[in-house]
Amino acid sequence: MLKHTQTYFLLIPVVAILLMACMGDSKSKKIPSLAETFSKNDKKPFGANIAYRQLATMLPDNEVIDKKQPFTKTWENISDTAAFYVCITSKLFVNDEEVDAMMEYISAGNNLFISAGYIDETLLKRIGCNEKYSAVAIEEMAGNMNKTAVSTLVKPNEAYAYYYFPFSNYFFNLDSSTTKAIGYNMAGQPNEIVYFLGNGKLFLHCEPRALSNYFLLKESNYKYMQHALAFTQTAPQHVYWDDYYSKLRNRKRGKNDEKSFSAFSEIMKYPPLQYAFWLSLILLLLYIRFGGKRVQRVIEQLKPNENTTVTFTETIGRLYLQKKDNKNIADKMITYFNEYIRNTYFLNTNHINDDFIVVLTRKSGVEKNRVDTLYRTIIATQGSDVVNDYQLLSLQEQIQNFYKKRGNKN
Repeated sequence: MLKHTQTYFLLIPVVAILLMACMGDSKSKKIPSLAETFSKNDKKPFGANIAYRQLATMLPDNEVIDKKQPFTKTWENISDTAAFYVCITSKLFVNDEEVDAMMEYISAGNNLFISAGYIDETLLKRIGCNEKYSAVAIEEMAGNMNKTAVSTLVKPNEAYAYYYFPFSNYFFNLDSSTTKAIGYNMAGQPNEIVYFLGNGKLFLHCEPRALSNYFLLKESNYKYMQHALAFTQTAPQHVYWDDYYSKLRNRKRGKNDEKSFSAFSEIMKYPPLQYAFWLSLILLLLYIRFGGKRVQRVIEQLKPNENTTVTFTETIGRLYLQKKDNKNIADKMITYFNEYIRNTYFLNTNHINDDFIVVLTRKSGVEKNRVDTLYRTIIATQGSDVVNDYQLLSLQEQIQNFYKKRGNKN
């Protein structure tokens, strides 16, 4: 429970401050949705509105054409030999027919760029490689947010970074005769590859967050998209933007893509399953009707104490969004921290000296150099008229380290 609380204690203020600063949405009073839609119309952190607009800017002589159908139908209706198709989605699900159409499209001389965290094995097996995929739920449970970066073959020594869950997806078991790595994560593992087939190329990119609004709006990260697409055509015949797979959530589908899979319809196909289903439903209703009376009344639980630390950080996040006043935020963080020291260790925080540092070190169990550095930062912040983002984040990180290192965890 304590670890869970600490994870969100770090998550709320940092994401609220950095994410909203990047988006520039100073009028919003709520933290935006972090859902990874990668929709061209979504201006939230993990939409793809910026990527869509940047693609149009990079190829000004082409009109970006939206495609809202499976790739099989797209390939049936076009005859391009130098076109460019872009697909950005959190997960890519395709069947054999769609992969066949993609291979024919590429072999004809076209380029296909796919960016997806999870890429269907049906496609990976066709080009002869594997992917290490880290699920979002696992990352959130681990809570290991930090500064994470990606780089490209165009400028391998130039990294593009932001603060969020790490870029940990990568490709392995590449066939060097047909495939080349052109992008990497911080561990040097390939997260973008190009597969050569016929006269065309297939680009697979397994970190779609690096093409999100949040990432591309951070400092000079817009250059990353330019470098990630550097090996595609400079003057394509047509430019297509996928508006189908980014919204597809079914893992597997049948040959007819218009018919979505339904568990209920599958059960109804077979009489034995029908009987078992209806019998189970009837027994459940009978249990609820008669068995529920014999269950002891639920004993109302006492409401647990409110986690004031989370409430405080939410307040700080909203304050930043409304005022963008780093000095005000820092003062409130210091006031809250000193109040915690007074109430927990019964120390007078009005007179900070060597004795105070020694006593606090002994009572809290935190190393003396950490305590000394923290209060030097606090004194410097209080004496400064202006506090920049770096100073504010440094203060917040030192306070969080104190909470995590202290011996007396309340």
